[in-house]
Amino acid sequence: MVGLRASVLSCLSLLAFITGAGTLLADDVSPWNNPTNALVVDAYELNAIDWAALLKDNRIAAFISKASDGLPESFSCEGEHRGDTFAHCKTMWRKYAVSHELYDSRRMIARQNGLLWGAYHLGRPGNPVDQANHFLEYATPGPNDLMILDIEGLDTDQFMSLEDAQIFVGHIRARTGRYPILYTNHDTARYIAAYRRDYSVLARLPLWYARYKPDIRKVFPFGSWPNYFLWQFSSASNCSQRRCPYRVPGTLTDIDVNVAAMTKEELRRVWPQGGLLPPAEPDPPLILAKIEYSSVRLPAPRPDVVVTSSVASSDL
Repeated sequence: MVGLRASVLSCLSLLAFITGAGTLLADDVSPWNNPTNALVVDAYELNAIDWAALLKDNRIAAFISKASDGLPESFSCEGEHRGDTFAHCKTMWRKYAVSHELYDSRRMIARQNGLLWGAYHLGRPGNPVDQANHFLEYATPGPNDLMILDIEGLDTDQFMSLEDAQIFVGHIRARTGRYPILYTNHDTARYIAAYRRDYSVLARLPLWYARYKPDIRKVFPFGSWPNYFLWQFSSASNCSQRRCPYRVPGTLTDIDVNVAAMTKEELRRVWPQGGLLPPAEPDPPLILAKIEYSSVRLPAPRPDVVVTSSVASSDL
């Protein structure tokens, strides 16, 4: 309950900041050029980082790392294991072991040097409860760490469906007492905002907004989002050796850079997140997957819980 209370206060603080400064932020064409605004680096396992150089940039307030990606690989590499060959399964496990060691090392370095820490899960097709458990087991987030669900697009052959995403975030909330925030691009965010009654939880998660255009004055507010929590404004798609919105020392042009449009001190106060942004309508119910046991009678769900999507006990 302490973690839940802290997450609610954090979200209310964020909302107060965003609401109070919403017009200013919407009119700020390139907030990364403001030296008082905090910057956040996010990376995955193939991004090269010279930590000694990166840490010299005093504007970097936080580091977000990729954690899990879809469902975990099969431990045994036997059977079909989702169509992989045996050799590919073994390769993926070696990659998993290396990437997890890298994740732990980066977290240790970041925390030792006073950076805020966050971790994201890349949502893929497949059981969303298993993916949520995989994320928590991989990332082992602490109460002061930011948790993120990354939905890259609406193609459900490649990415987690929005229906499954609601189950994912509900399971994270059930296990940790906090919701993750949502990372997505403009088109997906616009779709969720347009159908926010269908995706009543996703539409109220604080938004990590990915768009590589400098002017977003006509974007916010939309849906339940008065503004962004983080804006990913620079990546390999708009950063080259000749021109880049912002160069982080110790990194290459493929690094993702984000702006928080608040000072480092303000970002630290609201960083962990965990709550929902409040619209006019009442809070949506907590969405959990239905877990069926052959020999155990489950109690009736609480009135604030929507039970959806069947998950066999063997999947837990």
